[in-house]
Amino acid sequence: MTTNNPDIQKFKDRNAFMLKGPLAKKGYDWWWHSFTAVNKKTGERRPFFIEYYITNPALGGDKPILGQLKSNREKDVRPSYGMVKAGCWGEKHCQVHNFYGISQVSASFNEMDVKIGDNLATDAMLKGSVSLTPQEAQDHPEYMSDAGTLSWDLKVEKVLSYPVGYGASRFFRWLNAFAMFWHVAGMKCLYSGKVTCNGEEFEAIPEECYGYQDKNWGRDFTSPWVWLSCNNFVSEKTGKKMELTSLDIGGGRPVVFGIPIPMKLLIAFRHDGKLYEYNFSKFYKPTSQNFICSAKGDDVTWDIKGWSGKDKIEVNFHCDKGGMNWVNYEDPLGQKRYTDLWNGGFGSGTVKLYNKKGKAWELVDTFIGSMAGCEYGVYSH
Repeated sequence: MTTNNPDIQKFKDRNAFMLKGPLAKKGYDWWWHSFTAVNKKTGERRPFFIEYYITNPALGGDKPILGQLKSNREKDVRPSYGMVKAGCWGEKHCQVHNFYGISQVSASFNEMDVKIGDNLATDAMLKGSVSLTPQEAQDHPEYMSDAGTLSWDLKVEKVLSYPVGYGASRFFRWLNAFAMFWHVAGMKCLYSGKVTCNGEEFEAIPEECYGYQDKNWGRDFTSPWVWLSCNNFVSEKTGKKMELTSLDIGGGRPVVFGIPIPMKLLIAFRHDGKLYEYNFSKFYKPTSQNFICSAKGDDVTWDIKGWSGKDKIEVNFHCDKGGMNWVNYEDPLGQKRYTDLWNGGFGSGTVKLYNKKGKAWELVDTFIGSMAGCEYGVYSH
């Protein structure tokens, strides 16, 4: 399966391995994938996620160094390992972690080409597995993992991308200007192949997978943490499915050269061949935004607005906590400051797009979205 997306080649270095220089001893890098697959027996549609994660490679060796291990916490030992995370959302939600020593990890500095143990990831394919027994999960809280077994063999075609701007350019990467970087290589991806989850077989069908791939890297995380991605939209005006309409939002409180700046998001919406974006880092394209996200009650909610002199977007999504995971991460120092980072795959809601006509806003359409990937949380300490 090949891609005709020119941004894949143009920005392939942004999807490459980033942990060199200072980040090799105090940094993390991960490649995130999410998609929906269909149960071969029941027809159930279940969203899955797979992540390839590396931290502090210059400190590692043959065995993984786990920051949440009690003896390492007492000595302030930094973690160092390759980790493969996989799981699903919904009634049977789970997240399973397997760890590897750095000697079992390799990744290209030129493009996405990652190997962690026998787990492989490139721009065109994913292959691997994770497994942890209930007893292992109970005996090893330092794994930060549920019990479960998942395996996958997938091909990927990246249809839409979103290069976020100069903030992820080589110059600013060289400066390590941001504490956390972001690149969306696959704003919309087509996945095909097989997934097995706890004995159940699923098939990823390209036209129905609503797939996505991005990556984050840096020396720290962000708080609050906001992410919302949707590739399954229906037009309220026509009732038709919108094949190339895609939403992606990420951000929180950026830290630039060690200085936190006011809360900002990167908002991108592709529709009818046009990119609408409200991106604080593109100072040459002035835009405004505001947002309120909440994890109170039974749902997590995202209420986000962005506007320029020509267009405006209003995003309102929610996700039932019952099918979400609390994502478990430790930072490169071995600190675990997130204890309720909500992460889901059944987000739903609306996007309203407006164009400016004279002094008035004219509604282009209301897009009804579902099966959205979503995340929100703040540091607990």
